[in-house]
Amino acid sequence: MKLTYAGRIGTAALALVALAACSSPSQITTRDGQTVTTADRPEVDDDKDFITYERDGREVQVNKSDVKSIEEIK
Repeated sequence: MKLTYAGRIGTAALALVALAACSSPSQITTRDGQTVTTADRPEVDDDKDFITYERDGREVQVNKSDVKSIEEIK
């Protein structure tokens, strides 16, 4: 089945909307007052007591006890 030009554009638009809906930008506030904005919701690892997020293409881990709050940005 061949897609028309309009069909391809529509499919691409739906894919972009789906990707945008998946991201949940968040703001992490540490106990010392620093704030970090993340592109996606941070991963909370209860077993290791770390919060992990990506920043500038690198994985960053913060000790859970150093984090005051994590809020989703709307």
